[in-house]
Amino acid sequence: MGGFRAAETTSFTQTHFLLSRAAHPKARCCSPCYQNQADGSGYKSHALKFVEFLDKVAPTNRRESKQLVSHDPKNNSYNYKYTFSVEISPICREDLICLPPRLAVSLGNLGPLVICTKVTNNIALLDPLTQRQCFLDPDQYWRYSFKSLLGSRQLVEYDVFNVEVVSPEFNVGGSKYVMADVEVARVTDYGKLFYVRTHLGHILKPGDHALGYDLYGANNNDNELDKYQNLVIPEVILLKKSYEEKRQKKRGKPRPWKLKSLDMELDESKGRGYEEKMNTEYEEFLRDLEENPELRFNLSLYRNKDYQPSEMASMSDGDDVPSVPLEELLADLELSDKEDGDDSMKD
Repeated sequence: MGGFRAAETTSFTQTHFLLSRAAHPKARCCSPCYQNQADGSGYKSHALKFVEFLDKVAPTNRRESKQLVSHDPKNNSYNYKYTFSVEISPICREDLICLPPRLAVSLGNLGPLVICTKVTNNIALLDPLTQRQCFLDPDQYWRYSFKSLLGSRQLVEYDVFNVEVVSPEFNVGGSKYVMADVEVARVTDYGKLFYVRTHLGHILKPGDHALGYDLYGANNNDNELDKYQNLVIPEVILLKKSYEEKRQKKRGKPRPWKLKSLDMELDESKGRGYEEKMNTEYEEFLRDLEENPELRFNLSLYRNKDYQPSEMASMSDGDDVPSVPLEELLADLELSDKEDGDDSMKD
């Protein structure tokens, strides 16, 4: 099994989903790579199973080929090498997307600026200004094959000064939203105040921090965006509440839960900086799991036996930092070497 990577968070999610569904035993190794494709080789049935697994967890576009390796004329037998090439959509959860005009029209004039709220074999899109949602199946996505306008690495932190709710609570795809007009400023620059509408009125209050996309200062060079004439672009699109300041108090403390993961083959030639970058990305993935119950719905989270009861009690200290409820955690079974086999699992 080769590696695949649309983005780190998507890759982490798919890897742990693979573990939760016991789809990993035939994997020879797992390694991160910077290409939007996955290749399966070895036994054809194993490779085909893995490709079918990918089809269920992400929008994919696959190609199959076979090559004659050898032929025995005595018994008229043929030996073929089968190759499956799988391209995975680069769209990730929390991406800001400008929909192609034709696609936006076919979706009832949605957006065109939308947020990706979930990626499975379908892509869930939310218009943060109208609270309209739609789902794209793989055929719809690959017909237009668009890319993101901005990604989560380009999020900017804002201070929230004022919040005025302008609509009742809406339930969109199982998630609750409230429209509100908010006054914000970049934490690094109070010289400019922004008055924006957001779908986060149910969780934001004055004094909070929020993460969003800075369209006021961004240099957007997007072909799809250029196709819209007279489009009024908001200065800021807020994406989520930020808990970074409160998390600083708990930095270095163990979590009451943990994940199991596959052994990873890291390229040592990339140096220590690459390993630190991957550790940072993994920490952000764990935070995403704490903040988003939907994201951990198909994953198996285990109780961390190294987490002390005294530390557990400190979690109820009055702050509102998201955490995983203890009732969602599974008992961590200790497997013997014989039972563990060749699964190469590690904490």
